[in-house]
Amino acid sequence: MRRYHVMLVGALAALLAVSAVGIATAAGGETPVTVKVGNLELTANGGFSPKALSKTKQTPISFKAAGEVKEADGTHPPAVREVILESDKNGEVHTKGIPVCKSGQIQSTDTGAAEKACGDALIGEGQATAQVAIEEQRPINVNSKILVFNGGETGGATTFFIHAFFSNPISGAIITTVKISKIHKGRFGTLAVAKIPQLVGGTGSITKFHLEIKKSVKVGGKTINPISAKCTDGKLKVHVLGKFEDGTKAETEIVRACTSKK
Repeated sequence: MRRYHVMLVGALAALLAVSAVGIATAAGGETPVTVKVGNLELTANGGFSPKALSKTKQTPISFKAAGEVKEADGTHPPAVREVILESDKNGEVHTKGIPVCKSGQIQSTDTGAAEKACGDALIGEGQATAQVAIEEQRPINVNSKILVFNGGETGGATTFFIHAFFSNPISGAIITTVKISKIHKGRFGTLAVAKIPQLVGGTGSITKFHLEIKKSVKVGGKTINPISAKCTDGKLKVHVLGKFEDGTKAETEIVRACTSKK
Protein backbone atom coordinates (compact mmCIF):
# COMPACT_ATOMS: atom_id res chain seq x y z
CA MET A 1 0.00 0.00 0.00
CA ARG A 2 1.41 3.38 -1.01
CA ARG A 3 1.80 5.84 1.90
CA TYR A 4 1.78 9.61 1.30
CA HIS A 5 3.56 12.15 3.48
CA VAL A 6 1.65 13.63 6.44
CA MET A 7 1.68 17.15 4.95
CA LEU A 8 -1.06 16.06 2.57
CA VAL A 9 -3.19 14.84 5.42
CA GLY A 10 -2.51 17.94 7.51
CA ALA A 11 -3.50 20.23 4.64
CA LEU A 12 -6.68 18.32 3.90
CA ALA A 13 -7.55 18.20 7.57
CA ALA A 14 -7.29 21.97 7.68
CA LEU A 15 -9.55 22.16 4.67
CA LEU A 16 -12.11 20.14 6.59
CA ALA A 17 -12.09 22.88 9.18
CA VAL A 18 -11.74 20.73 12.21
CA SER A 19 -10.87 23.98 13.77
CA ALA A 20 -9.69 23.41 17.30
CA VAL A 21 -8.38 19.95 16.57
CA GLY A 22 -6.51 21.28 13.59
CA ILE A 23 -4.69 24.02 15.45
CA ALA A 24 -1.42 22.13 15.83
CA THR A 25 -1.08 21.32 12.15
CA ALA A 26 -0.54 24.95 11.24
CA ALA A 27 0.68 26.56 14.44
CA GLY A 28 4.19 27.36 13.29
CA GLY A 29 3.68 27.93 9.58
CA GLU A 30 4.21 31.51 8.39
CA THR A 31 5.61 30.64 4.97
CA PRO A 32 4.56 27.89 2.55
CA VAL A 33 6.38 24.57 2.80
CA THR A 34 6.63 22.24 -0.20
CA VAL A 35 7.32 18.54 0.20
CA LYS A 36 7.93 16.08 -2.66
CA VAL A 37 7.15 12.41 -2.13
CA GLY A 38 7.73 10.44 -5.31
CA ASN A 39 5.49 12.01 -7.93
CA LEU A 40 3.41 13.87 -5.36
CA GLU A 41 4.07 17.57 -4.58
CA LEU A 42 2.51 19.05 -1.47
CA THR A 43 2.48 22.68 -0.33
CA ALA A 44 0.99 23.75 3.00
CA ASN A 45 0.70 27.02 4.91
CA GLY A 46 -1.29 28.30 7.87
CA GLY A 47 -1.36 29.77 11.33
CA PHE A 48 -3.47 31.23 14.09
CA SER A 49 -3.78 34.59 15.78
CA PRO A 50 -2.84 35.68 18.36
CA LYS A 51 0.37 33.65 18.63
CA ALA A 52 0.82 34.13 22.37
CA LEU A 53 -1.69 32.10 24.39
CA SER A 54 -2.46 32.06 28.06
CA LYS A 55 -0.79 29.27 29.98
CA THR A 56 -3.83 28.69 32.19
CA LYS A 57 -6.91 30.04 30.40
CA GLN A 58 -8.44 29.40 26.99
CA THR A 59 -7.56 32.20 24.52
CA PRO A 60 -9.88 32.94 21.57
CA ILE A 61 -8.11 32.54 18.24
CA SER A 62 -8.76 32.76 14.52
CA PHE A 63 -7.41 29.95 12.37
CA LYS A 64 -6.13 30.19 8.80
CA ALA A 65 -4.96 27.36 6.57
CA ALA A 66 -3.98 26.91 2.94
CA GLY A 67 -2.68 24.01 0.92
CA GLU A 68 -2.14 22.48 -2.50
CA VAL A 69 -1.55 18.92 -3.71
CA LYS A 70 -0.62 17.80 -7.19
CA GLU A 71 1.15 15.04 -9.06
CA ALA A 72 4.39 16.25 -10.67
CA ASP A 73 3.54 14.60 -13.99
CA GLY A 74 0.11 16.22 -14.13
CA THR A 75 -1.86 13.05 -13.40
CA HIS A 76 -4.89 13.04 -11.13
CA PRO A 77 -4.23 12.66 -7.33
CA PRO A 78 -6.39 10.32 -5.19
CA ALA A 79 -9.29 11.77 -3.20
CA VAL A 80 -9.31 11.80 0.59
CA ARG A 81 -12.45 10.14 2.00
CA GLU A 82 -11.92 10.31 5.76
CA VAL A 83 -9.70 12.25 8.15
CA ILE A 84 -9.40 11.22 11.81
CA LEU A 85 -7.67 13.54 14.28
CA GLU A 86 -6.76 13.16 17.91
CA SER A 87 -6.00 16.65 19.13
CA ASP A 88 -4.11 18.30 21.93
CA LYS A 89 -6.21 18.58 25.08
CA ASN A 90 -5.35 22.30 25.21
CA GLY A 91 -7.54 23.12 22.19
CA GLU A 92 -11.32 23.58 22.49
CA VAL A 93 -14.41 24.13 20.34
CA HIS A 94 -17.16 26.43 21.62
CA THR A 95 -20.51 26.39 19.79
CA LYS A 96 -23.00 26.94 22.62
CA GLY A 97 -25.15 29.93 21.74
CA ILE A 98 -24.33 29.84 18.02
CA PRO A 99 -27.40 29.09 15.87
CA VAL A 100 -27.55 25.57 14.44
CA CYS A 101 -27.66 24.61 10.76
CA LYS A 102 -29.34 21.35 9.76
CA SER A 103 -27.83 19.28 6.97
CA GLY A 104 -31.13 19.26 5.10
CA GLN A 105 -31.09 23.06 4.89
CA ILE A 106 -27.97 23.07 2.71
CA GLN A 107 -28.22 19.82 0.77
CA SER A 108 -28.51 20.37 -3.00
CA THR A 109 -28.07 24.14 -2.61
CA ASP A 110 -25.68 26.55 -4.26
CA THR A 111 -23.49 28.84 -2.16
CA GLY A 112 -25.93 31.74 -2.08
CA ALA A 113 -28.83 29.55 -1.01
CA ALA A 114 -26.73 27.89 1.71
CA GLU A 115 -25.70 31.28 3.10
CA LYS A 116 -29.31 32.43 3.07
CA ALA A 117 -30.51 29.27 4.82
CA CYS A 118 -27.82 29.08 7.50
CA GLY A 119 -25.97 32.40 7.51
CA ASP A 120 -26.44 32.89 11.25
CA ALA A 121 -24.66 29.53 11.86
CA LEU A 122 -21.63 30.44 9.70
CA ILE A 123 -18.30 30.16 11.57
CA GLY A 124 -15.78 30.06 8.71
CA GLU A 125 -15.27 30.30 4.97
CA GLY A 126 -12.72 30.07 2.19
CA GLN A 127 -12.12 28.80 -1.33
CA ALA A 128 -11.36 25.35 -2.76
CA THR A 129 -10.37 23.87 -6.10
CA ALA A 130 -11.36 20.35 -7.09
CA GLN A 131 -9.75 18.44 -9.92
CA VAL A 132 -12.00 16.10 -11.89
CA ALA A 133 -10.56 13.23 -13.91
CA ILE A 134 -12.28 12.78 -17.28
CA GLU A 135 -11.61 9.70 -19.36
CA GLU A 136 -9.24 10.29 -22.27
CA GLN A 137 -8.93 14.00 -21.38
CA ARG A 138 -6.73 16.11 -19.13
CA PRO A 139 -8.16 16.63 -15.62
CA ILE A 140 -10.37 19.72 -15.25
CA ASN A 141 -10.20 22.13 -12.30
CA VAL A 142 -13.38 23.62 -10.81
CA ASN A 143 -13.65 26.18 -8.00
CA SER A 144 -15.99 26.68 -5.07
CA LYS A 145 -16.46 28.86 -2.06
CA ILE A 146 -16.25 26.92 1.22
CA LEU A 147 -18.77 27.59 4.00
CA VAL A 148 -18.35 26.13 7.51
CA PHE A 149 -21.53 25.90 9.58
CA ASN A 150 -22.21 24.97 13.19
CA GLY A 151 -24.28 21.79 13.14
CA GLY A 152 -24.99 21.80 16.85
CA GLU A 153 -24.29 19.40 19.72
CA THR A 154 -26.01 16.09 20.36
CA GLY A 155 -25.06 13.46 22.89
CA GLY A 156 -21.80 15.22 23.75
CA ALA A 157 -20.61 15.45 20.12
CA THR A 158 -20.34 18.69 18.15
CA THR A 159 -21.02 18.69 14.41
CA PHE A 160 -19.63 20.98 11.72
CA PHE A 161 -20.98 20.98 8.17
CA ILE A 162 -18.67 22.11 5.37
CA HIS A 163 -20.50 23.16 2.23
CA ALA A 164 -19.02 23.47 -1.26
CA PHE A 165 -20.87 23.92 -4.55
CA PHE A 166 -19.15 23.10 -7.82
CA SER A 167 -20.42 23.92 -11.30
CA ASN A 168 -19.31 23.59 -14.92
CA PRO A 169 -18.47 20.92 -16.01
CA ILE A 170 -19.80 19.26 -12.85
CA SER A 171 -22.66 20.68 -10.84
CA GLY A 172 -23.78 20.02 -7.30
CA ALA A 173 -23.17 20.57 -3.62
CA ILE A 174 -21.05 18.32 -1.39
CA ILE A 175 -21.46 18.41 2.38
CA THR A 176 -18.61 17.18 4.55
CA THR A 177 -19.72 16.18 8.05
CA VAL A 178 -17.26 16.57 10.92
CA LYS A 179 -18.05 14.96 14.29
CA ILE A 180 -16.05 16.29 17.25
CA SER A 181 -16.06 14.64 20.69
CA LYS A 182 -14.03 14.57 23.87
CA ILE A 183 -11.55 11.78 24.63
CA HIS A 184 -9.10 11.06 27.44
CA LYS A 185 -5.98 9.66 25.82
CA GLY A 186 -2.86 11.09 27.43
CA ARG A 187 -1.91 14.27 25.58
CA PHE A 188 -5.01 14.10 23.38
CA GLY A 189 -8.38 15.42 24.49
CA THR A 190 -10.44 15.77 21.32
CA LEU A 191 -11.40 13.33 18.58
CA ALA A 192 -12.66 14.58 15.21
CA VAL A 193 -13.85 12.36 12.38
CA ALA A 194 -14.51 13.99 9.01
CA LYS A 195 -16.38 12.07 6.32
CA ILE A 196 -15.90 13.42 2.81
CA PRO A 197 -18.48 12.30 0.24
CA GLN A 198 -17.45 11.20 -3.22
CA LEU A 199 -17.20 13.93 -5.81
CA VAL A 200 -18.26 12.83 -9.30
CA GLY A 201 -18.29 9.15 -8.39
CA GLY A 202 -14.84 9.30 -6.82
CA THR A 203 -13.14 10.98 -9.78
CA GLY A 204 -12.95 14.40 -8.07
CA SER A 205 -10.16 15.37 -5.65
CA ILE A 206 -9.66 18.57 -3.65
CA THR A 207 -6.30 19.97 -4.82
CA LYS A 208 -6.15 23.52 -3.46
CA PHE A 209 -7.77 25.55 -0.68
CA HIS A 210 -7.55 28.44 1.71
CA LEU A 211 -9.75 28.74 4.75
CA GLU A 212 -10.35 30.82 7.87
CA ILE A 213 -12.32 29.96 10.99
CA LYS A 214 -13.51 33.17 12.61
CA LYS A 215 -12.13 34.33 15.93
CA SER A 216 -15.60 35.52 16.94
CA VAL A 217 -19.18 35.56 15.76
CA LYS A 218 -21.96 37.91 16.84
CA VAL A 219 -25.22 36.42 18.05
CA GLY A 220 -27.59 39.19 18.97
CA GLY A 221 -25.56 41.44 21.24
CA LYS A 222 -23.27 38.63 22.38
CA THR A 223 -19.81 37.67 21.08
CA ILE A 224 -18.98 33.96 20.87
CA ASN A 225 -15.52 32.55 20.11
CA PRO A 226 -15.75 29.24 18.19
CA ILE A 227 -12.11 28.22 18.79
CA SER A 228 -9.74 28.68 21.69
CA ALA A 229 -6.48 27.23 22.98
CA LYS A 230 -4.00 27.56 25.81
CA CYS A 231 -0.26 26.96 25.81
CA THR A 232 0.78 25.07 28.92
CA ASP A 233 4.22 23.86 27.86
CA GLY A 234 5.17 25.63 24.62
CA LYS A 235 3.67 23.11 22.21
CA LEU A 236 0.48 21.70 20.73
CA LYS A 237 0.23 18.19 19.32
CA VAL A 238 -2.13 16.35 16.95
CA HIS A 239 -2.26 12.78 15.65
CA VAL A 240 -3.61 12.57 12.09
CA LEU A 241 -4.86 9.60 10.07
CA GLY A 242 -5.99 10.07 6.48
CA LYS A 243 -7.81 7.50 4.35
CA PHE A 244 -7.93 7.85 0.57
CA GLU A 245 -10.14 6.60 -2.25
CA ASP A 246 -7.45 4.28 -3.58
CA GLY A 247 -6.91 2.57 -0.20
CA THR A 248 -3.91 4.69 0.79
CA LYS A 249 -3.54 5.47 4.50
CA ALA A 250 -1.20 8.00 6.09
CA GLU A 251 -0.73 8.88 9.75
CA THR A 252 1.63 10.73 12.03
CA GLU A 253 1.88 13.01 15.05
CA ILE A 254 2.65 16.68 14.50
CA VAL A 255 4.05 19.02 17.17
CA ARG A 256 4.03 22.82 16.82
CA ALA A 257 5.37 25.51 19.16
CA CYS A 258 3.27 28.13 20.92
CA THR A 259 4.19 31.00 23.26
CA SER A 260 2.92 30.95 26.84
CA LYS A 261 1.85 34.07 28.65
CA LYS A 262 0.22 34.67 32.01
